[in-house]
Parts: sequence; C-alpha cells; structure tokens
Amino acid sequence: MHVFIGGAHSGKTAYVEKIVEGKDASWLIGTALTPIDAPVIVIDCLEDWLVTQDLSDEDAVVEALMTDVRALAAQATLYVVVADVGRGIVPMDKKLRQLRDVCGRFYQQLFAEAQSVTRIWYGLPEVLKKFENV
Repeated sequence: MHVFIGGAHSGKTAYVEKIVEGKDASWLIGTALTPIDAPVIVIDCLEDWLVTQDLSDEDAVVEALMTDVRALAAQATLYVVVADVGRGIVPMDKKLRQLRDVCGRFYQQLFAEAQSVTRIWYGLPEVLKKFENV
C-alpha cells in the first residue's frame, strides 16, 4: 500500500494519476471502501465520504476503515490519497472536529502499515517513508 498526503489542491491526485497511467486501475473517489476486482485500486477523497458518516465512535470507525483498507490491499496494488486535515485552525463545527480526529487516528494506522508514504506539496513529492521497490 502506498499513501500520498497533502493539502487541498496540492497535486496529490495528479501525481498518482501519473503513477497509475497505463495500468488497469479502478478509482474509489469519495465513496465507501467497497471490494473491486482490479489489479490496481486508488482510494481518493475518502474524507468527503467520511464527513457524511456517524463518527461518534472514533475507534470503531478507524477499525472499520483499516479492515476495508487491508482487504483491498490484500487483493490489489493499493494507492491511497488523503487530505491533510490536521493542520491549521481547529474547526468550530463538532462534525468537522470529529472528522479531523478520526482522520488523525486513521492516518496514523494507515501510515504505519503502508509500504511508502509521500507528502505532495504543489505537485512536488517528499518521501516520508520509503519502500525500496516503489
């Protein structure tokens, strides 16, 4: 599993599009993590779907996400594109604070299990965690 993180409109998706270009890739964009029969799977904009969910039991949400991510990673080469929502001002809205907290906990587990983690800023990659065969 390979994870890409960055701020809004930082070039994450475009960067991953170049990586998977020419590969038989399926994209899950802003939706629940459902099984897909494809050799390459890209998860993008998961935060858009998460904000519509009940996030009150943060541990359960994170565990369910990790279970789904592990299942997808077991069947395909997995690329995960996530937005850095933990920087800046803490939102006043309770739901957005919950999203920020869930994403922080989820990202910690996701990054720990990922083979590689790359931060994208203005289209430029900064490798945070490297796997030699990537």
